[in-house]
Amino acid sequence: MTSPLLSVRDLSVVFRQGGKQTTAVDHVSFEVGAGETVALVGESGSGKSVSALSVLKLLSYPPASHPSGEVLFKGRDLLQASEDELRKVRGNAITMVFQEPMTSLNPLHTIERQIGEILDLHKGLSGQAARRRTVELLTQVGIRDPEGRLGAYPHELSGGQRQRVMIAMALANEPDLLIADEPTTALDVTVQAQILKLLARLKADNGMAMLFITHDLGIVRKIADRVCVMTQGHIVEQGPVEQVFQNPQHAYTRKLLAAEPKGRPEPPRADAPVIVEAQDLRVWFPIRQGFLKKVVSHVKAVDGISIAVREGETVGVVGESGSGKTTLGLAMLRLISSQGPIVHLGQRLDGLNSKAMRPLRRDLQIVFQDPYGSLSPRLSVADIVGEGLDALDLGLSYEQRREVIARALVDVGLDPAAMDRYPHEFSGGQRQRIAIARAMALEPKFVVLDEPTSALDMSVQAQIVDLLRELQRKRSLAYMFISHDLKVVRALANEVIVMQNGKVVEQGPAAELFARPKTDYTRALFAAAFNLETADAGVVRE
Repeated sequence: MTSPLLSVRDLSVVFRQGGKQTTAVDHVSFEVGAGETVALVGESGSGKSVSALSVLKLLSYPPASHPSGEVLFKGRDLLQASEDELRKVRGNAITMVFQEPMTSLNPLHTIERQIGEILDLHKGLSGQAARRRTVELLTQVGIRDPEGRLGAYPHELSGGQRQRVMIAMALANEPDLLIADEPTTALDVTVQAQILKLLARLKADNGMAMLFITHDLGIVRKIADRVCVMTQGHIVEQGPVEQVFQNPQHAYTRKLLAAEPKGRPEPPRADAPVIVEAQDLRVWFPIRQGFLKKVVSHVKAVDGISIAVREGETVGVVGESGSGKTTLGLAMLRLISSQGPIVHLGQRLDGLNSKAMRPLRRDLQIVFQDPYGSLSPRLSVADIVGEGLDALDLGLSYEQRREVIARALVDVGLDPAAMDRYPHEFSGGQRQRIAIARAMALEPKFVVLDEPTSALDMSVQAQIVDLLRELQRKRSLAYMFISHDLKVVRALANEVIVMQNGKVVEQGPAAELFARPKTDYTRALFAAAFNLETADAGVVRE
């Protein structure tokens, strides 16, 4: 038998800080053969990314250390290699694609310069030779008009384009092993399908091996040959993908496989009143040019959309990034300017200034996508959940305020005793519960949920869906649920609006729309979400 390309043996990773020692990875072993794709799967905090970063010694040493283990690449133990030796391996024989390309790419450098830096460092290419190779790489990963994109900066590209650039950088030196750390988590389902197909094709064309890190077992089924399931720093099960999926041996693996959001929404009462509605809503952003900044055109983020949300009903708004979903939600809450009537319980909201809107804010709340970004790290949970109570000056005593906060925390499944702790002391799922509690403390009637589950593990997603469903049942809440995750939308939404380029492509009852989508765009979205093989098999150029 041939030796594996990568062999991780008995690897442990320990972090020491302030006299405290934390074991993140505990005696983990796995192998990756030449040309093979191995997936490391687990929830946040399982140790999968730490294991992958350890392969190239990319952790901070200290506080990280390896009390045990070997990382053998082509027979050489990289844990014992010098920095000079590691520099020859990193970005050359082994490359890495990270989860969030916007934080991995330098915002001050053009795409050409960032790819050219790798070619210069490892291949000695510069000038026209580097430019030709850069164009070749961008073409290979499916970037439309690659020569025209050379001078672009990361912020001028879409999320899918940025991830393609990261993949081009990783492929620049024709590596033997590509480590992909959650490369599709932040992407729309259609772009995710494209990136997965792109990686599979590039892997076959270049004969490289891949270590793929993810929390999504659906992705594993599509791309991996073997899977290693991790939890709490241990690999609890590993083997061929079909074997593990069809006959999981460990309880944790079975839990992950069963973690998809389930159930269907309860229909609202037939006589349920309309809580919020809008007619022919438009949000146009002007494009200004010239010395006098004359308006020459508009970005039509929301272009003539009509929507009504009844008590106890969830309207799902789906579409790819840039389709206008979030802009629509912000406009409905009068958080951005718009044209067209918006009515809340019979009262027109459009045209009201911020002072006139303030008393109505109690009824109209929002939960954002990233709880870590929307919760102030300097405020305790009690201060965060009580922000709205303070802003609206409800005249509560200290004890009454604490009681309302405690009740909101109980409603979202958190211990009120934790209200004096800070956001960094909680997991991602718990932080999202805190964000939901902040909205619920005011007992709103209408809540915009802007991608509230997209940054969460599959099992935590299912918990948040169950929580939102229970809160809606208890409080007769009206939801606008914005998402690109159609599995979650199917579990929650009564009505669905499909958006593309600011317009409604398709709209109707969720059950009917999921069963019989009428437009090609909706069918492509559903194909990408529920069965990646039916999505466009070619490389879709962006």
